Amino acid sequence: MTKLLEQGIAAVRRLPEERQDLAGELLLTLADQESQHDLTPQQIEDVKLAIAEAERGEFATEEEMAETWRKFGL
Repeated sequence: MTKLLEQGIAAVRRLPEERQDLAGELLLTLADQESQHDLTPQQIEDVKLAIAEAERGEFATEEEMAETWRKFGL
C-alpha cells in the first residue's frame, strides 16, 4: 500500500459513517477493473462542487424536486 493511500484511509476513518461508506464505494469502484470510468476534467469539477454543496447543507428544496419530477413525467 502506498503512503498516500495509507494517509487517505486514515483520513477517511475520522469521517462520519455515511462519508466512510461513500469513500468505500468509491474505492471499490476504482478497484473494479470492469467498471472503471474516466471522468472528464469538467465532470471532476462538477463532482467536487456537488460534494462541497452537500457539505454546506445546500440541497434542492421540495419545490425544486417536485419540478424536476414533473419535468421527467414522474
